[in-house]
Amino acid sequence: MAGIIGTKIEMTRIIHNGAFTPVTLVKVPTLDVAQVKTLETDGYEAIVIRMTDGKKVTLREVSRDGVFASLEKGAEITLDMLEGVELVTLTGISKGKGFQGAMKRWNFSGGPASHGSKFHRALGSIGKRKPRRTKPGKKMHGHMGLDTITLKKVPLVLVNKDLRVIAVKGPVPGARNSLVTLTF
Repeated sequence: MAGIIGTKIEMTRIIHNGAFTPVTLVKVPTLDVAQVKTLETDGYEAIVIRMTDGKKVTLREVSRDGVFASLEKGAEITLDMLEGVELVTLTGISKGKGFQGAMKRWNFSGGPASHGSKFHRALGSIGKRKPRRTKPGKKMHGHMGLDTITLKKVPLVLVNKDLRVIAVKGPVPGARNSLVTLTF
């Protein structure tokens, strides 16, 4: 699968097919091929994409098939390869929320709020008498967010080659200016 790296700008809405459509704008800076990995040298085939955005340089590895099969080291990756593409797969890292309680992290309902109850936002029971331990995978308080999220079959609404901006339908995981990988 071919892939493009970009940074999430913001969400907005545009008129598409006569109706307002919520979209997320993704800026695609200058992309080129930094390295070509082959079966002989590395044991698998892939290319390493270099994203240059001002002084910041980011490297990502994608498989070498489809549109990227003929690219060599130093070749520039343009938005022309998105012609005819209607659906993309988006991968990003969700916003980090830090250490959260069970109500926010797992949407637990909590206890009664009045009449002398002392069980408001607490977790509650986490097991029984046997097996006398907490079972793995129990939904408890802990670190929330900073997960890799992949959205499949996201419609590609708009490609502006002059501004190097792509608009995809709906939300994209991550904060503003976070990295997003589009594969198609």
